[in-house]
Amino acid sequence: MINIPALQTRLDVTPDGQLGPRTLTALFAHFGAKPAIAEELAIGANKAFRDFFILDSGLRLAHFMGQCAHESGGFHYMEEIASGAAYEGRADLGNTQRGDGKRFKGRGPIQLTGRSNYTAYGKALNLDFIADPAMVAKPRIGITVAARYWFVRGLNAYADADDVRSITKRVNGGYNGLEDRVKLTNKAKALILDDV
Repeated sequence: MINIPALQTRLDVTPDGQLGPRTLTALFAHFGAKPAIAEELAIGANKAFRDFFILDSGLRLAHFMGQCAHESGGFHYMEEIASGAAYEGRADLGNTQRGDGKRFKGRGPIQLTGRSNYTAYGKALNLDFIADPAMVAKPRIGITVAARYWFVRGLNAYADADDVRSITKRVNGGYNGLEDRVKLTNKAKALILDDV
């Protein structure tokens, strides 16, 4: 369980024991999100974090925040800075049509990438990400995609085991940025957990 009043006190939010949009906005801002982005992320996260069991433990929330803070550059970038050309022709991402690399580059806090992922997550959320891939970069939608991705990839179990390496492998496909991911996850643990 998350000690919500303690978390709120650490975030300088009036402690009311409710982990809702106000507290989540402060949490995203603590990791670097600008106010408007933090508010939008919080609105989406308020439902998605519950739907995908991320709020069931402090470790789950800490690992999610650490990984997504790394992927999105402190929640500043909801769209990958690179053009996406490096993903062109990547059959493992479902990028089989000309222009797919750029069209389906990383977006959202977890940087969803590839035609296959855009197809699957759009279908699951009843949104047409193939016709409008930029939707994933909208913070409210992107955080929902990220939470679903987290759940589908079984990352709650790795968070429960405090296994940042396995989470990194499943988010990134390798260990790119592992040191920063560990640092950000530890920052989140210090904020969210009482016994760190």
